[in-house]
Amino acid sequence: MPRELPQDHFCPWCEEAEELRERMTSLESKMAALERRVFGKKTEKLPPVVGELRGAEDSAARAESAKKKRQERATRKAEEAPAREIRHAVPAQERHCPACGSGDLKPLGKGRTSVLYEYVPARFEKQVHVQEVLACACGRGVVTAPPPARVVGRGEYGPGFFSHVVTSKCADAMPLHRLAQRVERSGVPMSSSTLTDLFHQAASMLLPLSTHLLQVIAAADVVWADETPVRVLDVKKTRQGYLWTFLTQTPQGEWLLGYRFSLGRASATPKSVLGGTRGALVVDAYTGYNAVTLPEGRVRVGCWAHVRRRFFDALATAPEAREALDFILALYRVEALARDAGVVRTEAHRELRQQQSLPVLARLRDWLEEQTPRHPPKGPLGQALSYARKQWDALTRFASDVRLPLDNNRSEAALRKAALGRKNFLVVGHEAAGENLAGLYALVATCEANQLNPETYLADVLLRVQTHPHSRIGELLPHEWRRRRAADPPESPLQPSP
Repeated sequence: MPRELPQDHFCPWCEEAEELRERMTSLESKMAALERRVFGKKTEKLPPVVGELRGAEDSAARAESAKKKRQERATRKAEEAPAREIRHAVPAQERHCPACGSGDLKPLGKGRTSVLYEYVPARFEKQVHVQEVLACACGRGVVTAPPPARVVGRGEYGPGFFSHVVTSKCADAMPLHRLAQRVERSGVPMSSSTLTDLFHQAASMLLPLSTHLLQVIAAADVVWADETPVRVLDVKKTRQGYLWTFLTQTPQGEWLLGYRFSLGRASATPKSVLGGTRGALVVDAYTGYNAVTLPEGRVRVGCWAHVRRRFFDALATAPEAREALDFILALYRVEALARDAGVVRTEAHRELRQQQSLPVLARLRDWLEEQTPRHPPKGPLGQALSYARKQWDALTRFASDVRLPLDNNRSEAALRKAALGRKNFLVVGHEAAGENLAGLYALVATCEANQLNPETYLADVLLRVQTHPHSRIGELLPHEWRRRRAADPPESPLQPSP
């Protein structure tokens, strides 16, 4: 029978065995995560919260609801699509009655109508503008018609061309050398260097707008923020740069998205954008945001999506992590109830969180304290537990303020276009190019977030921004521009401000 060791016994072999177990657990978790990512089915990846919340609903009802939404969207799009009426006449050889042979036929109603969607190839055109010049009989006076509006003085490309270049790269993630090939196919001689120049000229002209947009976001009470890496060309190699996003929502429900480029991930960028401002900042646990939250700054709000992701990764080696996922899902279920009831950001929403979310948080806190001593600190579940406990204050602030969300998913979604562009055009040429890309990303992304066509917006604003008073530059931001556009009759487009 083995002899029991005293409680104060110290054994180096036992300590080494414990460290080895922790290391093995960590390696097993990493291997499971890697296998799931590389070889696993799509369903083995982290399931979205919306999907899990709907899992308990009736599948037939869910399918019917989805079908209804698709039909409503298709109807709305069909009404918005440009239409052209094409009339088909009865051929001359058939203009007689099939019963009596008479040729005295009259129209019957408005005819039969059917809809056919067809693709009309887009085209670029060379416009030759001829300005009329009138001379007086006295021989001393000459009057010339005004020239066409140009983005650049004596430039050869119109505002629509500029807006198409910017939208193609920022909204569609199309590399400019591919766009140059498409323009060439349309019959216009073009090179990628010319498109690059046009892209940077547009960014320079719209810089006052993108700068003001970031200032408006920084002044908001609640701001979301995140960052993603991008590669920047350097001498014989590339270096790491970062694209940061800062966004907020107006009281009218409009989303404003701003971007900032930097060559490093230090706290200098959040400080330059949000330094000296007050309110709430919704971010992950990255310490680079401490410069604007400590000691006196914005209130930091944590992200439950990041917590959920860590517990999901720990499932492979610690099945008890499922309990944490169930607690987190219960928090999202409360938010779904508020959305379904139409009480988001109201006093009823706050009461719902107080009555249902707070008890869930209390049970989750007890579970965290209970599980922490049972798992190695360096193991997957141990790290997930530590992450949640260290972020607890930031994670629970949403319960008392209905303006605060549960997660930072909005800012992560705002970087998806940048991630797609990173795959397509691979690198940013230099720091100034990254700054220009960030400024144009902001305007295009804000247009798309508010269901506004960025090509239409940019083509108009590129002409206006040159003469618009700087003190009223906010009138040209996408959400304000849309309001003013909606207030004007469609047949009388807005004229540039004096």
